[in-house]
Amino acid sequence: MTDNTIKRKTSIGGQALIEGIMMRGPILTSIAVRKPNGEIELKVDKTKSISLKIGKLPFIRGMVGLVDAMRIGTDALMYSASFYEEEEDESNEKKGDGLMERIFKDKTDRVMEVFALVLSVVVALVLFFFIPTTVTSLFKNYIKNSVALNLIEGLIRIAIFLTYISVVSLMEDMKRVFMYHGAEHKSIFCYEKGLDLTVENVRVQPRLHPRCGTSFLFSVMLISIVVLSFFGWPNPWVRMLTRLAALPLIVGISYEVNKVLGRSDNPIARALVYPGLFIQKIATVKEPTDDMIEVAITALKEVIPENPELDKW
Repeated sequence: MTDNTIKRKTSIGGQALIEGIMMRGPILTSIAVRKPNGEIELKVDKTKSISLKIGKLPFIRGMVGLVDAMRIGTDALMYSASFYEEEEDESNEKKGDGLMERIFKDKTDRVMEVFALVLSVVVALVLFFFIPTTVTSLFKNYIKNSVALNLIEGLIRIAIFLTYISVVSLMEDMKRVFMYHGAEHKSIFCYEKGLDLTVENVRVQPRLHPRCGTSFLFSVMLISIVVLSFFGWPNPWVRMLTRLAALPLIVGISYEVNKVLGRSDNPIARALVYPGLFIQKIATVKEPTDDMIEVAITALKEVIPENPELDKW
């Protein structure tokens, strides 16, 4: 019988990639990718974080950590994708280099990484800030209460988020990414229960994890409703500026709330993390195959520190 008792909660976290997984530990960060030929490519580096003393302070470390995660996650995603671009690159070599290659030569990959990151930020701002506040403005003539308007804006933001991830989860390529996400969660659960990291032990673990990044993003949206209510309902340009200015505070509060909830297993904590688990269930975390679990185990084993206190949640 499998022991379902969590013996320790780890701070080790991961990210699903293109046919792979990144695991980030307190000392090392690993990337394991299943190459087209079936072999697992493993890359291990020292964990690099933004080195700011102020970045370790409560309510500030959340935003610093988010920027760090976006930077490292983008690099890892591009790295995993590179294995599946090789055949396309060979084909392009036969046809001759493209315009981007001729202009930027060996800098093309970095240019594309920066472009992808900037584009993702712009899309996020439009979807989750500009559209919700613009649509909510249509209710201003009928609703005068600023708290109610902020609540409507927050609900629209959540609706857009749920629609977005639901649509993305239907894409064939993203289904596999979300399956790797499940493999990541299962392997972390196996480690936290003190079991040997084998495919058999990992396979039977839950695929939904309360300390997932999806749950964190949902917390940000819920907490934003409360925080932004204190800013009233000024004109559209001031609204956009206040929302951008308040974002670090919202992320900081969300981070601290998740840290507290992550340490607790009481009924209140379980109730508060349930919405995030529900989103994982319907969209962002799928049941993995055994070969995906092998990739997760390969990545996780590399980042577990010898001193168990170092990755304590």
